[in-house]
Amino acid sequence: MKFPSIFRTSQPMRFEIKPRYYDPVKEEIEQRTAQIKRELQAEGALPIEDEDEDNLRRNYGGSLRGAFSSGSQLKGRKTSSLHSAGLIRMVIFILLIGGLFGYIYYGPEVFYILLYAVMGIFGFTLLLKLRRKRN
Repeated sequence: MKFPSIFRTSQPMRFEIKPRYYDPVKEEIEQRTAQIKRELQAEGALPIEDEDEDNLRRNYGGSLRGAFSSGSQLKGRKTSSLHSAGLIRMVIFILLIGGLFGYIYYGPEVFYILLYAVMGIFGFTLLLKLRRKRN
């Protein structure tokens, strides 16, 4: 039993989604038939209608759907282990922990040592990248 109250309690927001029916097979068939029709009109096998003249000039190619999943340049690209976000986080974490413990045990000179070490590693990786580009 609910007690009467002078305050209004908030209720969760409700929404209603009306799903639309989507048939990807039917859409692909319609796109392919339209493309074949445009190609036949471009070859002269079919007469060109007035509204199709503009569409014939603007042949945009395939649709965006599926363009990224079919074989592209990105699929064959191999990522280097130096570009991995997990590796970069781990290096930053090790530098922070090393700086903290080094400061506790050795004092502020550790920061200069870490700075020189990071600059050396950065210079070495830059040198390797430049050497790979020349080859």
